Amino acid sequence: MFTVRTGGAVWPCLSSRLASLLLPTLSRNSSKMASDSHWLTPPEREQLLAELRATGWVEVEDRNAIYKELHFKTFNQAFGFMSRVALQAEKMNHHPEWFNVYNKVQITLITHDCGGLSKHDIKMAKFIDKIVLNM
Repeated sequence: MFTVRTGGAVWPCLSSRLASLLLPTLSRNSSKMASDSHWLTPPEREQLLAELRATGWVEVEDRNAIYKELHFKTFNQAFGFMSRVALQAEKMNHHPEWFNVYNKVQITLITHDCGGLSKHDIKMAKFIDKIVLNM
């Protein structure tokens, strides 16, 4: 269970899809987020996860999430990478969970409003992999 916040109102709900059905007065952003969750079908999930496993992503068993640890030459390189990911995260309105110490960046991707992996996570993971290849 989580809470949807819109225009100062707080709505407890079981999922954003349920919220969008039961609460049509939700703000435009919350409705958009609910409709853009991009749930993965089981066949899509298996195919896409196989592709990501090949690039070093691993599944987080107890969270229905994916995780990757990256090591860079310097802190500046790690921070530059994080800045590029942050800009993309803002564009997508999909933000990673991450942790950084010096040249190490640990990233977990999960879509909280659907309680697990979504196409947003896959898109973000592929974006991250593309940045790493170009560094």
